[in-house]
Amino acid sequence: MTEIRNVEADLVRFRVRLAVVALGVVAAFGLLAWRLYTLQVLRHEELAQRAETNRTAVVPIVPHRGEILDRNGVVLATNYKAYTLELTPSRLGRTTDEAIDAIAQVVEVTPRDRRRFKRLQEDSRNFESLPIRMRLSDEEVARFAAQRYRFPGVEIKARLFRTYPMGETGAHVVGYIGRINQKEKERIEDSDDAANYRGTDYIGKLGVESSYEKVLHGTTGVEQMETSAGGYAVRRLASHPSTPGDSVRLSIDIQLQKLIEEMYGERRGALVAIDPQNGEILAFVSKPTYDPNLFVEGIDQETWDELNNSLDKPLLNRAIRGTYPPGSTYKPFMALAALETGKRSTGTTIMDGGSWTFAGHTFRSGHALGAVDLHRSIVKSSNVYYYQLANDMGVNAIHDFMKPLGFGQVTGVDIPGETRGVLPSTDWKRATYKRPEQQKWYGGETISLGIGQGYNNFTMLQLANATATLAAGGVHHVPHLVKARQDPLSLQFKDLPLAPPENLGYKPEHVAAVKRGMVGVTQEGTSRSVMAGAAYLSGGKTGTAQAVTIGQKSRYNAARLSEYQRDHSLYIAFAPADNPRIAIAAIVENAGFGAAHAAPLVRRVMDYWLAGVYPSEADIAALQRGAATAPIGTPRRVADVVPAQPGAAAAP
Repeated sequence: MTEIRNVEADLVRFRVRLAVVALGVVAAFGLLAWRLYTLQVLRHEELAQRAETNRTAVVPIVPHRGEILDRNGVVLATNYKAYTLELTPSRLGRTTDEAIDAIAQVVEVTPRDRRRFKRLQEDSRNFESLPIRMRLSDEEVARFAAQRYRFPGVEIKARLFRTYPMGETGAHVVGYIGRINQKEKERIEDSDDAANYRGTDYIGKLGVESSYEKVLHGTTGVEQMETSAGGYAVRRLASHPSTPGDSVRLSIDIQLQKLIEEMYGERRGALVAIDPQNGEILAFVSKPTYDPNLFVEGIDQETWDELNNSLDKPLLNRAIRGTYPPGSTYKPFMALAALETGKRSTGTTIMDGGSWTFAGHTFRSGHALGAVDLHRSIVKSSNVYYYQLANDMGVNAIHDFMKPLGFGQVTGVDIPGETRGVLPSTDWKRATYKRPEQQKWYGGETISLGIGQGYNNFTMLQLANATATLAAGGVHHVPHLVKARQDPLSLQFKDLPLAPPENLGYKPEHVAAVKRGMVGVTQEGTSRSVMAGAAYLSGGKTGTAQAVTIGQKSRYNAARLSEYQRDHSLYIAFAPADNPRIAIAAIVENAGFGAAHAAPLVRRVMDYWLAGVYPSEADIAALQRGAATAPIGTPRRVADVVPAQPGAAAAP
């Protein structure tokens, strides 16, 4: 049966379909047009910038780090250029262990290199370039370059390395730099310095390297490079050079610093020398010390354990973090407090019978001195005089007088890590202890404060700072290590601004009386044999401080105690007496009597600074054994003994 089609109906359906298709085509072209408009007009700038970014790369130019110099221009920290072999884990195409094993067949990779790489990898992101080998030789560079095609994600880079030419000498002052860890990265990224630290891998960790990081770092530059689709640089489009960091000049004399560290030998201790006229630190010694070069690229675990676990604590900066009872070196400041508070006059006399009893408890002195006035109390170091004085003043009056001198306070020295120490008071004890019976201050606890014992615990910097203030007639300067900074472009040094000095308002006659007593110590007192024949007149005070508490009923016997329990040897001094240009505080840990160990060291420091005299080899050897008083042998001129040429530096 033949079907008769409705042509008219078919035509209508065809036209409908055609209209739908046409509308679809128009809609599609409309969408294309809208998309084209969006990309070409509305998002033109954004996409053009993205395309430019894909075509180009901005590469940071890390600035040269500024140098650190001593007061005479001797280089203490500088840079040198060398090649490194670096891996980017995300681009290796295999595991890092496999890549390192393959590299080791071309250039030597030691177990230490592998451990350092693993440690760095833990603190880094997968796309960051990390060194597997440092300081490649020219032969190693050529050998690896010939097989570079085998190692995707591995590159040879020229880098600047930090080096410390003086090694261990002055390490606690200079500090060191190390690779930026994850915590430091996060801190930098959250700061205003984030852009300036792009591409920077190292940052100051301790000492001047840390406290003057922003000065030493410089300003990061940038290079705009055109790159291929594979991410390789094709050509340089623009460049803004980096600006090197400023160099800084310290106030310390590294030759004096080296001498002091040598005189300490294997003994532990600290010595700080300050110019009382401006607060410049001339020597800043902590013994034992360490080599900062070990830390620059990451210290190996064995060496770290050796340093960190040593009983001698070479990593401890004893000058600002070691706290000690000042012993009898506290007595001149107690004497000044007595005069200023009116508790004593210079003519007030007490009877020193060798002991003093308070509330049924007897405090021994060791020797009876008879009638003692203020001058004789300092010269002969009368304990009884200061037992009574401390009792008459009370703990809070002692605290209030000593605080402006800097005892138990942060001095503000320009390197990090300073410890406050303890200047006791009733408020301090309540805040320190938890149980009510511990929080109460007992009258008997005040007595030992007068002779620098009890709760008193101060740093050598605090003791030197107070001695400098006394030497300057009560004028206090903030101690500082950096004198000036050098502009990298003009090469001109500019002195750093100093905090204004503070006059503590002592009566000149009171200061003069105390200083006369300290001069008496060097002429007729406990340090007279050490200071014999000196070319200048000085004031000083010896001190012996307990490292551990020995019961009042037990007598001190060094032979029966382990070395680390024996008394500390201390000495403070200033010179010349009439116009002091140097003030010093020194401690030799667990060495005993101050005049036998600390005072001889201080004598040689003053000889160096004031008379230009350098001790003989025999004298240095005697000092190291703790067997020296006045200098022995034929001394040398300082100018004839040069540990390093100014500006000299060598890469390790």
